[in-house]
Amino acid sequence: MTYVFLHGLGQLSSSWDEVTAHLPSDIQICCPHLTAIIKNQKVTYETLYSAFENKCSLMEKPLNLCGLSLGAVLALQYAINNPQMVKSLILIAPQYKMPKLLLTIQNIVFRILPQNAFQETGFSKREVIALTNSMKSIDFTPALKGITCPSFIICGQKDKANQKAAKLLVANIPNAKFFLIENAGHEVNIDAPVKLANLVKEFWFHK
Repeated sequence: MTYVFLHGLGQLSSSWDEVTAHLPSDIQICCPHLTAIIKNQKVTYETLYSAFENKCSLMEKPLNLCGLSLGAVLALQYAINNPQMVKSLILIAPQYKMPKLLLTIQNIVFRILPQNAFQETGFSKREVIALTNSMKSIDFTPALKGITCPSFIICGQKDKANQKAAKLLVANIPNAKFFLIENAGHEVNIDAPVKLANLVKEFWFHK
């Protein structure tokens, strides 16, 4: 069994360090760095998901997936495509149907930003814009009812942009529960790592 943590766009695999440090030391944890798994391929959501699925094929099953933002989208699609491989889902600040207007505005902002603003993401400015553009058509709505594994949907209290989608996910996924983490924004793993770790332990280990 493997516990997989997927970071958001603009984060690194190390963004999970403060969370995983509070989890049991005897479990198998994998925190893939998304820019590393895509390697030298053209950066689109499709190639990123394909690379992630290939990465998962090498992991010990079943998988317990925890993803934030972009990572939550990847985890959600993997659970839809490979239900027999997934034991549980934790989706943080998730979207299941991409808000096209929000992505368009986001890309306008990205175009204004200097290249060095993207250095920590591991992607170039052009690659980030291409990635977010390629996500505009994503809509997992018809497949949500087919997700039967236990699911935790989490949002930061200050992350107003994603709370509506998170609550709709809970309404559409069987066996899903919603949790709001106080005083946290979009990056819950950075803003409230201990609170998040405690929720993860409660869900996965009943501690």
